[in-house]
Formats: sequence, structure tokens, C-alpha cells
Amino acid sequence: MAAFEIEDVLQKLTIEEKVNLLAGIDFWHTYAVERLNIPSIRVSDGPNGIRGTKFFNAVPGAILPNGTGLASTFDKDLLLEAGKFLGVEAKHKSAHVDLGPTTNIQRGPNGGRGFESFSEDPYLSGIVSAQIINGLQSEHVGATIKHFVANDLEHQRNSSDSILTQRALREIYLEPFRLAIKHSNPVALMTSYNKVNGIHASQSKQLLKDILKDEWKYEGTTISDWYGTYTNKESIQNGLDLEMPGPARLRTVQSVAHQVSTKEIHINDLDDRVRGVLKLVKYASESGIPYNGPEDTENNTPETRAFLRKLAGDSIVLLKNEDNILPLKKEDKIAVIGPNAKYSAKTGGGSASLTPYYITTPYGGISEKLGSNPPYTIGAHAHDLLPGLAEQLINPVTGKQGIHASFYYTDSSDKSREKFNDLDLNTSFHILFDYERERFEGIPFWIDFEGIFIPEESAEYEFGLTVAGTAQLFVNDKLVVDNKTKQTLGTAFFSTGTIEEKGKIFLQKGEKYNIKVEFGSGPTYSLKAEGPDFKGNGAIAFGGSKVIDKPKEIERAVEIAQSVDKVVLVIGTNGDWESEGYDRKDITLPGNTNDLVEAILKVNSNVIVVNQSGTPVEFPWVSKPKAILQAWFGGNELGNAIADVLYGDVNPNGKLSLSFPIKFEDNPAYLNFKTERGRVLYGEDIFVGYRFYEKLQRKVLFPFGYGLSYTKFKFDNLKISIDELQNQISLNVEITNIGSFKGKEVVQFYFSKIDSDIIRPIKELKGFNKVELDVNESKIVDINLDLKDSLSFFDEYQEKWSLQSGDYEVSVGSSSDDIELREIFNIKEGKFWLGL
Repeated sequence: MAAFEIEDVLQKLTIEEKVNLLAGIDFWHTYAVERLNIPSIRVSDGPNGIRGTKFFNAVPGAILPNGTGLASTFDKDLLLEAGKFLGVEAKHKSAHVDLGPTTNIQRGPNGGRGFESFSEDPYLSGIVSAQIINGLQSEHVGATIKHFVANDLEHQRNSSDSILTQRALREIYLEPFRLAIKHSNPVALMTSYNKVNGIHASQSKQLLKDILKDEWKYEGTTISDWYGTYTNKESIQNGLDLEMPGPARLRTVQSVAHQVSTKEIHINDLDDRVRGVLKLVKYASESGIPYNGPEDTENNTPETRAFLRKLAGDSIVLLKNEDNILPLKKEDKIAVIGPNAKYSAKTGGGSASLTPYYITTPYGGISEKLGSNPPYTIGAHAHDLLPGLAEQLINPVTGKQGIHASFYYTDSSDKSREKFNDLDLNTSFHILFDYERERFEGIPFWIDFEGIFIPEESAEYEFGLTVAGTAQLFVNDKLVVDNKTKQTLGTAFFSTGTIEEKGKIFLQKGEKYNIKVEFGSGPTYSLKAEGPDFKGNGAIAFGGSKVIDKPKEIERAVEIAQSVDKVVLVIGTNGDWESEGYDRKDITLPGNTNDLVEAILKVNSNVIVVNQSGTPVEFPWVSKPKAILQAWFGGNELGNAIADVLYGDVNPNGKLSLSFPIKFEDNPAYLNFKTERGRVLYGEDIFVGYRFYEKLQRKVLFPFGYGLSYTKFKFDNLKISIDELQNQISLNVEITNIGSFKGKEVVQFYFSKIDSDIIRPIKELKGFNKVELDVNESKIVDINLDLKDSLSFFDEYQEKWSLQSGDYEVSVGSSSDDIELREIFNIKEGKFWLGL
């Protein structure tokens, strides 16, 4: 289609066409007006990869490390490249707009989508967001910064009212969005589900009009979160351009046209919203990305794998390394133990997840590095839902890993039932709302999933089913799991599915067992739940695992640990525990993981713990292992990246993007991290993360910004230059590598007001740079910062930002708790200000 001019098109649109443009036509596409050359453009999740247009039987893609992992690189250049890479991936999915980055703040360590966001710190969150956005949009793929704003827990998120002061709103929760818009200008912004001080964000005049449009002069397109609209008049009047997904639930032609004709909605407001949508469509139309184009896997190249491996490796944080036990040597006699060792904890759950090109595991990465398979046992289970069953089966049709799915219009009691489709699948988690059929739309259909299971040892095995629909699982035609005749609502599938129903059966090693799952689609479901509209198709997940005797399995792990010199103990959470739709109840490691760790530590003094989680967990045994790595959810290349760091091919250079409290009860949001009677009180105010721990002098397990290296660095010669007229502060510091390995260090700049007349944090991060140094090499690290951004607080009485005159201190170090240099400087003239 040829390019169009927005104002010219606006004059030619009918009321019906205007209203249709204000909502999507499906989950991923906008409305087209072909007669005026207005195409339908495609949006796609997500924050750590590009899904494409399907949840079910999706085209695979690349998975980057999760948000907290990306932020832990503290590497602006690398994050820019990550954004560019996402842009390339989007083109392979024919997606014009990426629904990311996620820029919300981690108030508490147990937030369900905490892994998806970047940090507890607004400055780090804003700068990371800006770099990813700049990278994406350099490929002419639109970025969508989200979720605007204060959407920091999952509990009752559509109705939860975030009650917070204007100061906290400005300094903590709006600040990363402000910085990202200032430094990158994303073409789209997604509103959040929740209310903010009594008004849903998607229709808030204060947020969308007064601050975003009028104060910040933002000219991009505002989009609702999926099913995150609540009114027509207020959302159109106050600045929400696009309701998603489609077809419209609220912005129907009949409803909006009537409100316009009766003057309930002003025609100028309607036109402004249409302009907002047309801006995004025009941007996308100039990208060269085809409309309703194909999706492919052609970006699954050696270059892609190498880049994902670098991203994952540079995100890993070395938390502890006594006696220089790391890096390992290939001649070390090691064992690999733990529930995450042979599991790919590639991402958290929810809309951030997608089907991967391929997976790696820590055990696989270590084995490939060594050229042999070290001793292994699982030690303990750490799953919530049983591990995916299709990943353990052989497809009876193809002979490869996976399952065969046969689709029918009637259930298995109909001996002459008609089959209408066959698919070969390799995963066990299926949301079918986007599965399309040629006929009988809206009435039940059935799928038989079939595979061959060959047990690796004779034992009792447990199988499980979770559904939005109905299902039964059979082993050699014997019913083992029934999630059909009795169902209980749980949290799966965005809180619309059942709990996992389970059943056990004893199986013999080496025997072939036919596994069959009979699934009935959404209309067969006996339960009703609030949540996404799955269009009657429903959802299913099926899993299986050997039943372990917990004490005996730990005994087995202990025997193996005693037989080797060093143990790599791989533990953590996964997408079952950290997911969109619900929050964690606490930050304890799953199952009896801690019992396993303690038992191993008693019999081997050379233990390296590798933890994979998107947000903090408690380490009650932290003083005992010689080494601890925080490896996050590392994407496709997590296994190889962990092996690279363990064996020194990558010198660890990540820094924690959030504080790890000693125990869950220590965290600043502990008393206020739940929606109660419709509201959640942000009682910690501006004291989020390290701001809280430092102000109360409360010890943490590991502080914000912390991370060790295999080498050591020295900080010297801090110099400051201030230009108040130009609103600039320039700093430089000399860094020297005084260790024995080439490595990277993150120089962190914190500011504080001396003798403040209001309560303020001890210090706040306002700048960082990463530098790479050879052994004995020195470099000068320079940074230029905005004075107003670095030193101001939000004055609620004046309703403006306030840069006060007086003395300030800059602290420079390698973490919030490791300050090497300090200098005091003076600001002569104070000022109030608003805007970017």
C-alpha cells in the first residue's frame, strides 16, 4: 500500500471507520481501511523474544534472558544490540510492533511478573528500557513501553487500586517511563490493568493527558493492555488510543457512534484517538515489513546462537567465590546435581514466554564443555506443575521427540467420529484460543495427544493434567489421571484453568508405554473463571515425572557428592513459580531444595551453587558454599552460558539489578503486597529496594548493583565538573585492573543531598558505565549527566520537581554497598521544573 497522510485520511474516514480503528480486529492486528490505503499492522509479544501470532503451535523463536537478567548486564551498548536483535526477530515474524519492554518496578521480590521487568531502581529501569527501545526502533520496529503505571503485583490486577503518594508515583514508578521517553521516544505505550489512586490507568486524565501528553509532550500511540479497558467515554476523552485485543468489547461501532451522536463523546476527542492509531500505522507502513506476512525461523543461525550466549553469559552474577574455587578446570572431578541441572529454566511464565528455537540445559552445557557426561542426579524436585510430558515422549508417527495430536468433532465414545486435523507437536503446554477451525466454531472439539514413553528406570511415575476444558490421561489404555469428572479452579492459564490433577502408576525400565491424553475443548469445561477469553477452545498442560523418595534421593545425591572433588549444584525456580497471573506466596526455594543443599554441603566442602530465578530467593545456607552464581532465566543459551562462566571462558561481569533480602519478611513491601478490599497500599513510599534497606540500616543477603569478578579493580581520581547554566554534571574516574584476568567492571554513580530538609534516600543511582580492562590496564571512565534528573525530588506542595541549592555528595563504587570514592559539590541556584 502507498503511504498516507494522517490529516488527509482523517477527513475522509466515516464515523464507522474511525470507531473501528480504535480497537484491534483480533489478538495481534489492527483494523484496515483499504480504500484509504490504511493497512492492518501486526503487534507481538514480548519482552524477551518475539512470539509471532500464535500461542498454539507457534513458530519458534529466540528467547533472550529475562528482564532482570538483561538489566544485570549494566551494559548500555549490549542492551542496544539486544534491542536491534529483537527488531530482526520481529521482522522474521512479520511483526511491526513489539509489545515491550516491561518497565515496571519490583516493589517486592515475589511479584509474579518481577522477572519480566528490569529492576527495583527507576534510573536503571529507565536507561535499560531506553537502550532496548532505541535498538528496536533502529530496525524500524516499534517498541511499546509498558505497563503504565504502578502495575507491580498480579493479585486481582484488573481491579486492584494502587494507593500511593504523588512523590512515590513520580520518583519511583513514573520515573523509568519518563527517562525512557526522554532518551528513546517509544512509538507506543501500553497502559496497565490496575487503578492508580482510584482511577483505572487506561482512562486516567492525570496519567494519560496531564502527565504523558501535556507535561512530557509524548506523541506516540497509547494502547490498552489486553482486556484492560473499562469505559468508552473516559478512555477516549482522556487519551487511550487503541483498545486491544479485538474484536472490540467496549469500542463497538454501535456504542461509540451513539455516544458521539449524542455528544457524550466529543468528535474532537474521537479524532485525536484516531490520529494516535494512524501515527502507529503510518510508522509501521514505512518499515517495509509485509502486512499479514509469513513467520519463519530463518534467524536461527550460528550468529544468533553466539549473541544469545553472550547476552546470557554477561547477565550472570558471581555472588561468592571463596578460595578462588572458580573458574573450574576441566580436569576437576565434578558432579552436577540439582532440580534445574537437566531442566531448561529459559523464561518465566505468561505472555513473556514463547516456543524456543531450541533449548540448552546446565548439564548439557557442562557436558559439552567437558566432552563427557559428569555424574548426575536430580536430588530434589522443584517443579510446581509436573515437567512437560511431550518433551519426554516419542511421537509414534515421526519417531522423534514429541507427540501426535489428532483433532475430532466428537469424543472417543463415538467409534465412527470424524477427524479434521493432525499435528505433530513437541511441547506440552497449549493455549488454544487462537486455534482456528473451518466449521463448527464455538462448539466443542476433541484432541487425542499420543506418545510413547520409555522409562529410564523401574519406578513409580506420576502424571498430571491441567486444563481449561476437560481431559483424561491413559497409560496403555488404563485411566491414570482424571481431570474431567471432578475439577477445581487454580491459577493456570492466566487464572482460568484447573489445579493439576495427578495420578501414579508403576512402570518398568525400558518398556514402551503408550500415553494418550483425551482433551475436550473449552465448552466441555465444568468451571467458570474470570480472565482472558479463550474463544471456547480452552487450554491444556500435561506433565510427568518419576516419583522420588525424598530422603532416598538426597542420600543418592550425597553419595555422588562424596565421590567427587567438586559439586555444581543447580537449583532455583522456573516459569511455574514466577508467572503472569499470580504472585509468589514467599521467596523460599521450591520443594525440599534447601534440604538437598544442606545435605550436600555437609559432605563436600567444594560446592558451587548455581541459582536460576528471575527475582530473589532466600539462601538460608549462604555462608556455607564456596561459590554462588545467580544465573536468572537465561533464554535459549542458558546452559552454555552457565558452563562458560563456570569454566572461565566468560569472566563474570553481571551486577544485581535488585537487592536480595536475607528473608522475605525484610523486604519493604512485605506488609502491603496484596490487594485487600480492592486496594493495595504503597506504604513504603519512595523507599523501594536498596533505598529502604539503607535507610533502615537493614542488612541484605546481597546488595543492589553487587557482583564479583575473577579479577579485581581499583578506583582512583574522581573528578567533578558542574555547569549549572547547561544543567550538566560531568564526572570521570580512573579504573585499573589489578587482578590476573581480563575483565569488565561497572562503575556506579550515586548521589545524595547533604542536610536535606525532607526525608530522602541515603543515596540514589543516577549513572553507570561498563568498562573492559586487560590485566594491569587503566582507563578513564567519563559520564555526563543531567543535573535536574540526578539531584531533584518531587515537591508535592509545589506539584513540581525541586532541584535545591546546597551541598551534595557523589559516591562512586562497584555496588550500592561498595563505595570506593566520594566527593562533595555545591549547587548555587535551586529551581522548580516539570517535563522531561
